[in-house]
Amino acid sequence: MITKTAKNAVRKKRHAHVRRSITGTAERPRLNVFRSNKHIYAQLIDDVAGVTITSASSLDKELNVEKGGNKEAARQVGELVAKRALEEGKETIVFDRGGYLYHGRIQELADGAREAGLKF
Repeated sequence: MITKTAKNAVRKKRHAHVRRSITGTAERPRLNVFRSNKHIYAQLIDDVAGVTITSASSLDKELNVEKGGNKEAARQVGELVAKRALEEGKETIVFDRGGYLYHGRIQELADGAREAGLKF
């Protein structure tokens, strides 16, 4: 019998493999991305201290997006998390795509963060 592995299980395996080499520090925090079908979430994490520095998502009231699961919302979330990171004094980061392909909404979030001033 052929068994098909779940896409999320494969993504989590990819993410665990990448997380072995990527760590966020106080100087260069990790920009973690999670996407669901309806929304996209991003957070800056200092792995050494075990603290989330700042976060943003398509659910934030100040974004005022109608659909959170599209590229426009992802770009706005990237810009918002970059703005909040710059307010905290974090300019250079490490991008953690969370095991997702660097395509579509993940790429839009990264481009939005770069345009807003983050360097990675």
